[in-house]
Amino acid sequence: MNPEYAIEVRNVKKKFKIFYDKGNDLKDRILFRNRNHYEDRWVLKGISFNVRKGEAIGLIGHNGCGKSTTLKLLTKILYPDEGTIEMAGRVSSLIELGAGFHPDMTGRENIYTNASIFGLTRKEIDKRLQEIIEFSELEEFIDNPVRTYSSGMYMRLAFSVAINVDANILLIDEILAVGDANFQKKCFDKLREIKAHGTTIVIVSHALEQIEQICETSYWIEDGLIKDSGTPKIVHDRYLKNMEEKRNQQLEKKHHQEKQEHAEKPESEQLPSFCEKTAVRMGTGAVRFTNALLCNAENQKQFIFSTEEKIKIILEYQAFEKNLKGNFGYGIFREDGLHCYGTNILIETGECIPVQEHGKLEIIFQNRLLPAKYFLDIAVHSHDGIIFDDIRQVLSFAVSSDKYDIGVCRLDSEFIWR
Repeated sequence: MNPEYAIEVRNVKKKFKIFYDKGNDLKDRILFRNRNHYEDRWVLKGISFNVRKGEAIGLIGHNGCGKSTTLKLLTKILYPDEGTIEMAGRVSSLIELGAGFHPDMTGRENIYTNASIFGLTRKEIDKRLQEIIEFSELEEFIDNPVRTYSSGMYMRLAFSVAINVDANILLIDEILAVGDANFQKKCFDKLREIKAHGTTIVIVSHALEQIEQICETSYWIEDGLIKDSGTPKIVHDRYLKNMEEKRNQQLEKKHHQEKQEHAEKPESEQLPSFCEKTAVRMGTGAVRFTNALLCNAENQKQFIFSTEEKIKIILEYQAFEKNLKGNFGYGIFREDGLHCYGTNILIETGECIPVQEHGKLEIIFQNRLLPAKYFLDIAVHSHDGIIFDDIRQVLSFAVSSDKYDIGVCRLDSEFIWR
């Protein structure tokens, strides 16, 4: 193994047996042996990459592409069918938080058990115990059985153990949203700290901005192969464009299917056909949105926008009461839940507008958001805050850019030198 590398993955392939009519118990398996039909499904079809000591990399891709399987191979939860994996040093994983925790043991006792799984001796655990407890912020609960913990407390304790064991390699799978915002910030600060001290980090996440904050390289896995790799911002931009192109190709088919399903549901359960499946609707129904579109400046329907491109939101609505005034507004949330922006007519003009029986509203704004996936919320309220209609995650869209600045939005900056 090259001494510069902490991880070497060479042409790794992994398959799983997918059974179609496997018996559920021993009797079925004995009596109906011929039923056990299965196929070999290759999740990884030959991936190779190296990770230098002290480097952080991200693995991205859609669900089922092989990201988490790769991480489980690195932890030796699974083993490859072909190819080799070599790793140098102690490995700590944040794949299944709390693996090894016993519900009837106290938090303190579980620290000793869990840390020993990572290879620490009792003397080493004694030395780190107070630091682990303080990081978890569970001092007053640490001697209670963990079955009395909330899921957030449970995850805090497991996270605190895993990142305080002085591992050479840290593997993380979709668990960075631990606790409240302050605790998440503390987790990111800790990851930066251990990375600065030479820990090698591999992160699997759909939250691309998290990878961009920590990693030097991203690997985009698709259909069991590495499709692209390089600087996270560049790879993520290509990935988002590819995902949105596929989304657009399937959009008409999806809408047709949803309209059929929509028509079959009781009216009380129906969401408008223009909504995302994740949409949530509330309100009195005095005013109801009947359509929502995202368009470019030429009124063409669009789902991928460039940073600094103008975006137009077109809203159509129907009023079921007369003489109403409405406060129409919108909000934009990043995929990880960050509230990026929100405004309404009352904020912008100081007054609500008369609601028509059948009305249409256009909202145009200069997009300064940086590349990521976003959700749009729309709402109409009365002047005193009564919700007529409020649809969360009504539409989703992506932002791409040919520049590689970082953060949430682009600010106009001028560089002056002499």
